[in-house]
Amino acid sequence: MNYRKSVLSAAIVTCLGVAAQVQAQEAATEQPAATDLDTIVVTGIRGSVERSLDVKREARSHVEVITAEDIGKMPDKNVADSLQRIPGVTVSSAGANEGGFDENDRVSMRGTNPSLTQTLFNGHNIASGDWFVLNQTGTVGRSVSYTLLPSELVSQIVVHKSSQASLVEGGVAGSVDIITRKPLEFAENFTAEASIGAVYSDLPSETEPQFSGLLNWKNDANTFGVLLQAFSEERSLRRDGQELLGYEQIAPDSAVALSNPDLANVWYPTMIGSALFEQKRKRKGGLLEVQLKPTEDLTLGLNAFVSNQDAGNYNRNYLLWVTHFLAQGNGQAPLPGYVVRNGTLVQADFAGVPGTTYGVYDQISRPDASADSSFVAFDAEWKASDKLVFKAQLGTSDGTGETPTQDVAEWNVGIGGGGSWGLNGVGAADWNIGGNPANPSADTLGWIFGYQDVKVEDEEKWGQIDGEYFIDSGAMTSLQFGLRYAEHSRESLGATGQGPACKDASGNTVAFDWSQQYFCPVGTQSPFDPANYPTGGYANYPGDFASGLGGSFPRDIWYFSPSQLAAFNDRFTNRNPATRTDWAGLYGIHEENSAGYVQLNLEGDRWSGNMGLRYVRTKERIHNNVSGTGSPDAITGSDFGPYLPVVTEHTYTDLLPSANIKFDITDDLVARFAASRTMTRPDYSALAGAVSLSPPATDGGVGSGSGGNPDLKPILSTNFDASVEWYFAPRALLAASVFYMDLKDYVSYGQETRQYMTYSTTSPQGYLADYVLTVPVNSDGKVKGIELTYEQPIGENFGINANYTYADGEQDDGRDLVGTSKNTYNIGAYFENERFNARINYTYRSEFYSGLDRATAFYQDETDVLSASLGFKATDWLSITLDGLNLNEPKLKYYALNRDQPRSIYQNGRQYYLNFRFKF
Repeated sequence: MNYRKSVLSAAIVTCLGVAAQVQAQEAATEQPAATDLDTIVVTGIRGSVERSLDVKREARSHVEVITAEDIGKMPDKNVADSLQRIPGVTVSSAGANEGGFDENDRVSMRGTNPSLTQTLFNGHNIASGDWFVLNQTGTVGRSVSYTLLPSELVSQIVVHKSSQASLVEGGVAGSVDIITRKPLEFAENFTAEASIGAVYSDLPSETEPQFSGLLNWKNDANTFGVLLQAFSEERSLRRDGQELLGYEQIAPDSAVALSNPDLANVWYPTMIGSALFEQKRKRKGGLLEVQLKPTEDLTLGLNAFVSNQDAGNYNRNYLLWVTHFLAQGNGQAPLPGYVVRNGTLVQADFAGVPGTTYGVYDQISRPDASADSSFVAFDAEWKASDKLVFKAQLGTSDGTGETPTQDVAEWNVGIGGGGSWGLNGVGAADWNIGGNPANPSADTLGWIFGYQDVKVEDEEKWGQIDGEYFIDSGAMTSLQFGLRYAEHSRESLGATGQGPACKDASGNTVAFDWSQQYFCPVGTQSPFDPANYPTGGYANYPGDFASGLGGSFPRDIWYFSPSQLAAFNDRFTNRNPATRTDWAGLYGIHEENSAGYVQLNLEGDRWSGNMGLRYVRTKERIHNNVSGTGSPDAITGSDFGPYLPVVTEHTYTDLLPSANIKFDITDDLVARFAASRTMTRPDYSALAGAVSLSPPATDGGVGSGSGGNPDLKPILSTNFDASVEWYFAPRALLAASVFYMDLKDYVSYGQETRQYMTYSTTSPQGYLADYVLTVPVNSDGKVKGIELTYEQPIGENFGINANYTYADGEQDDGRDLVGTSKNTYNIGAYFENERFNARINYTYRSEFYSGLDRATAFYQDETDVLSASLGFKATDWLSITLDGLNLNEPKLKYYALNRDQPRSIYQNGRQYYLNFRFKF
């Protein structure tokens, strides 16, 4: 057992006698009661601003609040869209390093990565799935995918920037609590609302339907109510991009370096490709809320949620295969005139050599990719006496990410044609490859790869009881206490690594005969025989592909349809789960988390606060597989070599003290101070993640990949927070905050070399190859920063808002922290009268380090997004809105060690939402 006690424990308990009480479960109680809400006459944008600021002002800890109207009056299609406008909060449109899309996916706070921000739903954790296969098998897992959380469900979002003992542990930087509407809070006995509309995505030029609805009923006595919400949304996505899949160095003792000494240790791109990604997203689900008050002292509730997202997609990438013909200096040298800048070969030309393959083309269709998230929670509140109240909650949550099928063909292109490139910083590169990309006649099949049967399940079961005893003696107002127990598991249940197969006349799989030209015995069908390639013609990239990216590179590229790929793979792919199960892709983790806390709430003349201590025990059991080559105990029978199952167990115990104090300096001026120790557990996939491999370009070369580390410790942080808030007018705020986080056992990324069985066209029998794996490791780091907020009405109908966050974070060894953007800001304005409303917002985020990918650093360049909303209230029961997202057509850019090493550039286009909203 590992026991760690913070020096801060004694310091806070003895030196700070105050803290704050803003529980996620109790956030709704910090706004006016339901009967008071019914009397509020200010509605719309102005009403939502007023309510949000009222909750923030009265809270005893440092929080930010968004109400339903805030969400409803912006093109917020998931909760992350709303959160990006809060100071100190940043969002990204990618779950890992797969490159961003047109919908925000992850949320993080104060210069940290998403894993350090906890997302709660009505005060409890929510399990989540990922639809993208690299996120299912990579190093993502603890953070929540916000693409599953539509904004229509939300009543209020409370962002906790300072911690307290009564909050569920798990957010080092802070936590986001998404609070849904409750049946007994509605003013009317019966309420019905519906939104019917459509979304137009301009890049794919497609229009799809959008629907959401709400029914709420409660009895006259306000003792029983039922709320039902449902949503169904479809959207087409097209992402045009250029991808550079990592960088390698020319070895100083290689033939190329010896003949060209200035190329020794110079970096070069391994692959440069024209990437087209198309997808149809279908998100469906709903929320059920039931409330029952059998007596004045007892309230019971049932809360259930489900969200399913079908996310079938087709990814194509036509690539200049530099690592294949340059081969770390063991292959072909560039022609004279090449350019080296910033240690990188930024411009090079290679003459065509007959028989040499200069390009590779991947076509990958995932027709059944999906993700889902759901939970069922029961809660109860019992007023045992005038001085004692108990609250209890019991629930379970499930999330799943699936990729049942990947229909794949990898083609050899540009044979004998040579190639060239010129890098233009983080913009699109100029590159060329010999041959005709518009026609497949000269291309040959290289290989068939990809996991099948991928299914990753995420599950949590929890139970907790909280009590509050009201003291009302001097400065002490109440004592809170509670216990919580949760079990969480994450498992990768399938990883069938497909490969090419020979087929007999009956369609049965036949073993390769490596002496044959196409590796198939005489009389059998071979996938490498051009006579067996897909038939029925081919299509080409859209005529406007990459028209907004710049650069000169192949655009008119052929491809087979998803149905053609599926038919080809059905005939010539070995998907035998008995022999093709890739043990490197299977893992599991089971976690038992216990916690208990005490928290003393205090209040005096013009001040309030609390102090508390939370005890947390984490017991984990991790299952994964390692190479068993040479071991007599190894399990054999897999085409991917022998392996050994490994079980790793750890138990960690942590004490988390916290304290908050609030001073009402004047009626309009509030000061807050907070100190705490927080913790979160590493991503499930970081602890036990599957090994994902990119094979060497040539036999004898070194491959790359990623994997987990079962010995990671929980991340701890000592936090300090101070803020001043001036509410100088109704709906107005001027605020400043400073924060500091001292991170211990922060999860960074390191590298280690392992060996894995590898197959290729030149070594079809397989051989043990070295792979440099990117794996998570514990390290230490610090983050400090400031937040500035300004919000003010102008007259009766106008208003403006702005905020700015500066975050300075680094690891103790000087390396960048994952997720730290130094500068983030939002600027917005609104207009509203009885009939019309309009709102516009601009969000900017500076560059940040995103981790390692293919053994190469991965940074996302600065991003900015412009969104706007127009609304018209036609009648008391009908309103019409037109929302625009990504109006500035932002380009998502990524780079490696420096800006002379671009990694990718993408454009997703704009989206327009037209909705008719009915209220009865």
